[in-house]
Amino acid sequence: MSEIRIPEDCWDDDSEGAISTWYFDDGDKVERGDVVCEVMNEKVSTEITAPASGLLKIAVPAETPVKKGAVIASVGS
Repeated sequence: MSEIRIPEDCWDDDSEGAISTWYFDDGDKVERGDVVCEVMNEKVSTEITAPASGLLKIAVPAETPVKKGAVIASVGS
């Protein structure tokens, strides 16, 4: 099982962001490198990619506040 986290370098300050869009649904098959969601804060929009191939398990729904380093999903079999 591979975790999908908000990158620590996603934005400069310690503010929160939010997942604006999930491009796949919970349980969908994703391939390594697929853009699975978009995260936004006040200044930056960042695409998050799948670290591995497998089934996506979403842990944080869209529009939920998130901090850098937070686990938002996982990919496994």
